[in-house]
Amino acid sequence: MPSRTHFRTCNLCEAMCGIAIGLERDRIVSIRGDQDDPFSRGHVCPKAVALQDVHEDPDRLRRPLRRRGTGWEEVSWDEAIAEAAERLAAIQKAHGREAVAVYQGNPTVHNYGSALFGQVFLRSLGSRSRFSATSVDQLPQMLASLLMFGHQLLLPVPDVDRARLFVAFGANPLVSNGSLMTAPGIERRLKELKARGGRLVVVDPRRTETAALADLHVAIRPGTDALLLLAMLQTLSAERLFRPGRLAAFTDGLEAIESLAAPYTPEAVAVPTGVPAETTRALARELAGTEPAVVYGRVGVSMQEFGGLASWLINVLNVVTGNLDRPGGAMFTLPAVDLVALAARAGQRGHFDKGRTRVRGLPEFGGEYPVAALAEEIETEGPGQIRGLVTSAGNPVLSTPNGGRLERALPRLDFMLSIDIYLNETTRHAHLILPPTDALEHDGYDVIFHALAVRNTAKYSPALYAPAADARHDWQILQALTERLDALKGRLGWKRRFTHWVLRRLGPRGLVDVLLRLGPHGVLRRGLRGLSVRRLRAAVHGVDLGPLEPCLPKRLYTRDRRIALAPGRFVKDLERLHPLLARTPDGELRLIGRRDLRSNNSWMHNSERLVKGRDRCTLLMHPDDAAPRGLRDGQRVRVSSRVASVETAVEVTPDVMRGVVCLPHGWGHHRGGARLRVAEAHAGASLNDLTDDQAVDDLCGTARFSGTPVEVVPA
Repeated sequence: MPSRTHFRTCNLCEAMCGIAIGLERDRIVSIRGDQDDPFSRGHVCPKAVALQDVHEDPDRLRRPLRRRGTGWEEVSWDEAIAEAAERLAAIQKAHGREAVAVYQGNPTVHNYGSALFGQVFLRSLGSRSRFSATSVDQLPQMLASLLMFGHQLLLPVPDVDRARLFVAFGANPLVSNGSLMTAPGIERRLKELKARGGRLVVVDPRRTETAALADLHVAIRPGTDALLLLAMLQTLSAERLFRPGRLAAFTDGLEAIESLAAPYTPEAVAVPTGVPAETTRALARELAGTEPAVVYGRVGVSMQEFGGLASWLINVLNVVTGNLDRPGGAMFTLPAVDLVALAARAGQRGHFDKGRTRVRGLPEFGGEYPVAALAEEIETEGPGQIRGLVTSAGNPVLSTPNGGRLERALPRLDFMLSIDIYLNETTRHAHLILPPTDALEHDGYDVIFHALAVRNTAKYSPALYAPAADARHDWQILQALTERLDALKGRLGWKRRFTHWVLRRLGPRGLVDVLLRLGPHGVLRRGLRGLSVRRLRAAVHGVDLGPLEPCLPKRLYTRDRRIALAPGRFVKDLERLHPLLARTPDGELRLIGRRDLRSNNSWMHNSERLVKGRDRCTLLMHPDDAAPRGLRDGQRVRVSSRVASVETAVEVTPDVMRGVVCLPHGWGHHRGGARLRVAEAHAGASLNDLTDDQAVDDLCGTARFSGTPVEVVPA
C-alpha cells in the first residue's frame, strides 16, 4: 500500500480527471482515478500514467541547450535568457517587430503559468506575427461565438448530464475524452443518457468508438456537414418546427434563416452528403420533438473546407429548437475564474479580420494568423518576412498542415527559440531550447477547461515534487524573457519595474487567487463560503459549484444583448457552399483523421507504436475501395496528396464509408533517444504530413484536415 497519496488533476487532455498518485518514499507506485473527485468520480484513462513517464524520462530536457553545428551544449539559465532576448531584440530592431513570430502549442492551455505569463511575454514582444494551435482546431467555433454572441470565449457546452438527445457531428468523445466539452467519464455520462431513455446519434464518415455506442450512426461524406445541417433547418422550417421559445425575445434573424435554408432540401443534399433524404428528415424531426436535446460538433466539423459555416449552423439548430441556454441543451458555464467577463472588462471580446497575412492574405482572428501560413511567411522574402521564431509547448512540424514544408523552412530563420521539455521534430531546429519543469513539479489550476466544463467546479493542484535548484517553471522563463526584452528596448521605467516586481511576487498562483476572490464564486461575493486558493488547497478533491444554469440574455456581449442568428460573414460564405450541391462522387478518395485513446497529444514524446497488436498508423479503407485497387488487409501502401507521400499498412474495414480513408492525426515519434543528440525526422504516417497547407477554409483560414484528396497504391 502507498505510504501517502497525492491528489491532483491530470493535465494531459481536456477532461480534468481527478487522480490519486500513490507514493512510497516519494517514488510513484500507482496512478489511479480519484473516487472522491466530485467531477470525474474516479474516471481516468490510460494517458494518466504518462505523468510518471514524463517526469522520470531520461530524454526530458532539464537544462538549457544551445545548438552548435550538429550538436548541443548545455548553458546556464542567465546566459541562455540573455542570448535569447538579445537575438530577438536585434531581429526586431533590424527588420521590425513582425519579423519575430510566436507559435504556442495546445499544452499552453493546460498550464496556467504558461497561459497567463505567455500573454505578458507577447505584449512585451509586440509582434502581430502570432500563431497557435487554435487555427488547426477550434477557431471556427470561436468565430461563431464572436459573431453570434459577441464574445469569442462564450462557447456553448453540451449539458450532457441532463440531455435526452445528443447529436454529435464529427466528434468522438470516447477517444478525445470530450473537447470544448470538459466531461470526464464521458462514456459513463453517455451510457447514463441512454439509461434514462435518451438517444445518442453520431454523424461521421467513420464508425468511431462513439458511433459504436450510439443508437444511430449517420455516415456523411467529409466536408459536407454544412449541407446536412442546412437540410435539417429546411425541414424544420418547412414543417413549422422552429420553436425557439424564450430565445425568440432576444434573437434576430429567424426569418432570414428560413429563407437561407430553403434551397437545401433533404433531396438536394442527399447525393453530395451521402445521407438519404428520409434519414435527414427523421433526424430533424427527432431533434424538434425531443426535450431537451443538444447538437454538438468538434474537429471533424471545424477542420474542413466549410468549418466556419458548420460551426455556425450547429448553434443555429440549437437556437431554433429552443435548446440553447436550456438545461440539457447547449449551455454556458459560470466558472470560478470567469475568463469571459474578465476579457470583456479589459475590452478583449475578440475580433476578426483586422489584418491579413503578408503572402496569401489570410485573415487574423483574435490577434493570431492561421498557422497554415507560417512556412510561407518564413520562406518569402521582403518587408515583414519572419526571421525569428519562438515556439512554446508546441511541435508544429508534427501537428500543423504540411509539416514537411515547415520543417524545410525552419533552417532559414536567423534565430529560433523553443520553450520545451523535449528535443523533437520542431525544437531540433532551434538555436536555444529552454526546458521548463514538468507537470508534477509545478502547481496548477485549469483556468481554461473549467470554463468549458459540463458542470461548474473548481480544483487546485499543488506540486508533487519540488523542482531542482537550477530548474525554471514556464512562467519564470517567460517573465525573465519579458524583463530582459523590456530592458533592451529601454522600457524599464518605474511603472514597468513595479509591474514586473508584482508579477514575480504573485506568480500564477497569486494571480489566480486574486481572480478567484473577485470571481462569481469568490470570497468577495460569498463571504466565508467563497473560493480562494487557500480554500481549494484544503479541498483536495475539488469543489462542486453546481450544474450549469441559464444565463441569457444577461451573458450576451453583442452591442444590443441579442443573439445574431444570421451574421453577414456567414450569410456571404453560403455563396461558396451552394455549388457543393452539384458535387457528385467521382471515385476520388478523401482522407480524414483519427486519434487513439492511448496516445498522447502530438506534442508529447511517445515511441510506443503498438496497441493490441495493431499498428496505430494503419490506413483504414472500405473493402469496396480496396478490392478494385488490388489491396488486401495488412498490405503496405503509399498514400499521396498534392504535397507529400507516406507509407503505411492498410486496414480493410467497413467502419469507414466508401470513398473515405482514415489516418491518425499528428502521429509520429523521434528516433534516437539520447537527449543531447539531434532527433531524426519523425517516423510514421500522419494525416498532417498529407494535409495541404494551401487548402484552408476560405472564411477563416483554418486548415482543411478533413477531406484531403489522396491516391492509394501498393508500396
